[in-house]
Amino acid sequence: DLQICQHRSPTCCTKKMEESYQAAVRRERTQSIQTLNFELKYMIVGHITAFQEAFESLLRLAENRTSSLLETAYRPMAKEAAEPVKDLFTDLSLYILGEETTVESAVLRFFDSLFPLVYSRLINPGITDLSEDYTECLRLTRQDINPFGRYSKNMVTELSKSLWASRMLSQALSLGVEVINTTEHAALTKECSRALVKMQYCPHCQGLTLIRPCVGYCLNVMRGCLASVSELDMQWREYISVLEYLTNEVAASHDLEIALTGIWNSINEAILHAQLNGPQLSATVDKVCGQPKQQEGNLSSGHIVPVKEAAETQTLVMAHASLNSKRREFINYMKRSRTFYASIAERLCDGDLVMKDSSTCWNGEDVV
Repeated sequence: DLQICQHRSPTCCTKKMEESYQAAVRRERTQSIQTLNFELKYMIVGHITAFQEAFESLLRLAENRTSSLLETAYRPMAKEAAEPVKDLFTDLSLYILGEETTVESAVLRFFDSLFPLVYSRLINPGITDLSEDYTECLRLTRQDINPFGRYSKNMVTELSKSLWASRMLSQALSLGVEVINTTEHAALTKECSRALVKMQYCPHCQGLTLIRPCVGYCLNVMRGCLASVSELDMQWREYISVLEYLTNEVAASHDLEIALTGIWNSINEAILHAQLNGPQLSATVDKVCGQPKQQEGNLSSGHIVPVKEAAETQTLVMAHASLNSKRREFINYMKRSRTFYASIAERLCDGDLVMKDSSTCWNGEDVV
């Protein structure tokens, strides 16, 4: 009653053993593909972690620099501005990691929150009544009167250029892991598991436990079994090219370090611009939002302090250099994996599975 290992000679197998063999080949094939995938997946997951850690490090340095700027030059509003600054960098981090948000919405939301503070603490430091309604009016007015000039839009442009590539790279890396996981659990067809049993276990039914499949026979069986997986070859090659393109984009002139360093400078320039245009802004705001309560006495507006570059520049450069070095190492490895799916049958038939240097091997029907 054998269905797979039919042979003219007497056999020690039963139908139940054939079923056990089919379960065994499915399990073994999954394990052998997982073993092949392990190094590739390890490299991609490792790079995702390294990329995220280096990126978070750059973000923290840029956030600390921005906070230092506010503490040094704009102390009257530094404490209240801490929350909008934190929200800005959180939003940028989420954008990189693929959340449904945009750089523009993050930056403009930040400047909406910043304007009430600049207006009431620097331009008109005598304001005592900063009610919720008045604050909200200032936030909405910011969009119409554009107190920060071109600097808010410039910041959106610069960040969008460099963070887009980082976001795409992050998504591409996650996609790579997803593809590998999917191929690991690709179901074997009934015909395939029968062919594998015939190749690996039918010799056992004749007591030939040491005989292994012939190389050509193994390749034919594996190519048939993995036809759907090997069809990924062209797309995988394209995917490696896209990874290479994105890693070069991230490392190009509009890179992470320059963009994140620029946040500090853009905010500084934006606040200076608003202060220099204080009288015109006050006149417009008074018409739209009304006049808030002022403290008695002559209070001078916040004095303008041009700020020199902070000392973290060197650390930023080092963090970015570390990220670039990891990128190069990673992309060189990935380029070597271009033929991963084209050669998967050859790699599975390598090693102990087949009889390479012997005059006898199993051809599916007999020992040859």
